[in-house]
Amino acid sequence: MIFVAMESGYSAVVLDHFEHPRNAGEMQAPDAVGYQTNPVCGDTMRLMLRISDSTIRQAMFQTSGCPASIAASSICTEMIIGRRLEEVQDLRKEDIAEALGGLPASKVHCSVLAADALRKAIADYQQRQAASTTRA
Repeated sequence: MIFVAMESGYSAVVLDHFEHPRNAGEMQAPDAVGYQTNPVCGDTMRLMLRISDSTIRQAMFQTSGCPASIAASSICTEMIIGRRLEEVQDLRKEDIAEALGGLPASKVHCSVLAADALRKAIADYQQRQAASTTRA
């Protein structure tokens, strides 16, 4: 496996999250969903959140793409669980890439995928909250 890491340019953290993704799967009745596609490579990420008291209690993802996209999705969920929305709403692609121990230049778009899916999930949650307030 070390040979693969050297050949691919992926860090040990990327390989670990790719081979053993955390929080992968579908969430039943999420409070928020963010879906993002990279138009160039076709990688997709669906991020589902369970939120209470403005805190992300659970995060799950479904990603179709390369090892770096899956790893970025996995580490993103670990970075946001237990944190308040205000803390994570400005999570940047650089933060995700750094947490992964870096990404090859050709794979930086994978960290963008996760950061954008998170922003879309937060926006979805805020829209749902506004809609439920309007109905009340």
